[in-house]
Amino acid sequence: MNGNDSDAEKLTEQILALEQVAKKAMTKEAISRYGNLKMAHTELAIKAVAIIAQAIQTNQIKEKVTDEQFKELLKEINTGKKTFQFKR
Repeated sequence: MNGNDSDAEKLTEQILALEQVAKKAMTKEAISRYGNLKMAHTELAIKAVAIIAQAIQTNQIKEKVTDEQFKELLKEINTGKKTFQFKR
């Protein structure tokens, strides 16, 4: 096993940890959309769950992220905005 395998394993573990945190704060519909997105656009999906996980850690999310909010987050990521506010 070389160094790259270990780095890839660490990255995979970090992504799984982010997913676990983010999914706890997402509705079933949003999780389903995330799963589909991850298959087609892995990098975008990972960015989205990282943003959700960060919002959880900074107490910006009070309720579950809905599918509609998740779609809006994806639009914001695609337009290159640097910040996203979770509205109630």
